[in-house]
Amino acid sequence: MRYGLQESRWGFSLSCAGRLAIVVLATLIGPSPSWTADSPLTVTPQESHTEAILMGLYFHSPQLGWAVGSGGTILKTVDGGKKWKKVASGTTASLSAVFFFDEKQGWAVGANGTIRRSQDGGNMWHQQHVDTQVALYGLSFVSLSEGWAVGGNGTILHTKDGGTHWVDQASKTSAALYGVQFLTAQHGTSVGAVGTVLMTDDGGATWTPQETQGAVTLFDVYFSDASTGWVVGNAGAIFQTTDGGHQWIDRTLPCTRTCTKLTDLLRVRFTDPQTGWIAGERGMVYRTTDSGFTWTEQGAIAKVSLFGLSFPDATQGWVSGEHGTIVRLTIGR
Repeated sequence: MRYGLQESRWGFSLSCAGRLAIVVLATLIGPSPSWTADSPLTVTPQESHTEAILMGLYFHSPQLGWAVGSGGTILKTVDGGKKWKKVASGTTASLSAVFFFDEKQGWAVGANGTIRRSQDGGNMWHQQHVDTQVALYGLSFVSLSEGWAVGGNGTILHTKDGGTHWVDQASKTSAALYGVQFLTAQHGTSVGAVGTVLMTDDGGATWTPQETQGAVTLFDVYFSDASTGWVVGNAGAIFQTTDGGHQWIDRTLPCTRTCTKLTDLLRVRFTDPQTGWIAGERGMVYRTTDSGFTWTEQGAIAKVSLFGLSFPDATQGWVSGEHGTIVRLTIGR
């Protein structure tokens, strides 16, 4: 089924918003050839050997990836997910997001102000000190030294030394922030509860709220360039900007005749300016090949909600979710 521009239908899902002390992070993706909506999609479940809720997922390459989740779970693969190995995280705190800048240097964030860092490809992790106990849900790094983490009560943390020191930035909101993405050291966006969209053009020294015309909870943000971006949230919410976030166009998905409940959309990624993917609750996945003007339902690829989404290139991606679910997506031409 194909969805076009529709009127907003706001609702609030306590189930996903409650479970979703959860987010994510901006996946580094390179340019790729164009793909059509009819390109075949192959869905391959992978064995994670865990029942943890896998809330964060990141692939640095088609072979090398990590997943994090409840109970301090960290998994690693070096063969594209054919085998996933559990790694000692050193914490029992629920982990919400993971990001690796290169094959060695990575971070994971989660409950109780938890920030873990690895410098050996995710085999060993150590704690980084922060002056907060709020849950952290998303992170974004633009270099090995500079990055941001966001979380509950409007928390935005900034580091310029790889996380040895984290400093609070004033968000001027008490809304929980679930997603963050920085394209450069100056330009970043964070999204969260009650329709919150914050943008900065000075590295977070000042954050400016943007108007999305709704109080929907927003779970993730992704910009393909400085002008074009998307945010997704509960009850099928999708907003698109083509002017760097000054104005947001409502592209909320409708509830079709077979739908009994609007789907909460939890993660969004684009592999090129035209081709994008959304993962959500009840195992739903959507794809666009026209820059987000229309979205094609790929169906429920799993029986559980999907919280993690990562595409190391345009031909393959991974999703993760409840009950240790990890699914590989392979896109044909």
